[in-house]
Amino acid sequence: MEFPCIYTFLGSGFLFLHSLLLSSVSPPNMPQGSLEVFLASAKGLEDTDFLFKMDPYVILTCRTQEQKSSVASGSEPVWNENFIFNVSEGAEELKLKIMDSDIGNDDFVGEAEICLKSVLREGRIPPTAYNIVKNKEFCGEIKVGLTFNPEERSPRDYDDRDEYSRGWKESSHSDRDRISRRDDSSRGRRHSPERERDYRGRDSDEDGRRGGRRRHSSDED
Repeated sequence: MEFPCIYTFLGSGFLFLHSLLLSSVSPPNMPQGSLEVFLASAKGLEDTDFLFKMDPYVILTCRTQEQKSSVASGSEPVWNENFIFNVSEGAEELKLKIMDSDIGNDDFVGEAEICLKSVLREGRIPPTAYNIVKNKEFCGEIKVGLTFNPEERSPRDYDDRDEYSRGWKESSHSDRDRISRRDDSSRGRRHSPERERDYRGRDSDEDGRRGGRRRHSSDED
C-alpha cells in the first residue's frame, strides 16, 4: 500500500476546504473601505405639524452602523452634513429615514434607499435627488452625494491567504519525499545485491569451515 498517496489525498482535501472557507469568509472581489455620505437637502416633504413648521432630521443606516443628522426646519430643509461609514462585505445599500422631531413621539415622514453598487464601482456619485417613499407613495426628494474611498492594501495582504496553503503544499511534498526516501532505503536494505553477495559469501565461508572441520575429523579417523 502506497502511504504517499494517502498523504496526497488528505493534503488536497484540506487545501480545498481551506480555500472554500476563505472564499466564504472574505470574498476576493468585495471592496472594503470608507463611504462618505454628503447629506445636502430635501424638498417636497409632507408637513406633519399643523400649527408649526416641521423639524425634520435624517437617520442614516449602513448595515449595523447608524448615524443621525441635525434637526433642520421646514419642508425644504438644508443640512449640508457629512457622514462616514465603514464598508465591508454585505454592504449593499444606504437607508435614509426622515423623521419630524416633536415633543414626545417623533413622526415618520418617509424613507429612501440608495444602492451602493454604483459608488463602489465608480468611486464617486455627485449629489443626486432620490425619491422619498411613505406607504409606497412618493412624498418628496432628498439630495445625497456619495464618495467611496477603498482601503489601501499591500500585495502581501493578498498573498497572506495563499501563504498558509503554500506551506501545506510544501509540507505535503516534503512528507512524501521523506516517506519515499525511507521506503527506498528499506527496499535497498532488503534487495541490495552487494548485501546479498556479502550474505552468500559469509554463508559459504561458514559452510567451508564446517566442512573443513568435518573432513579433518574424518582424516584423523
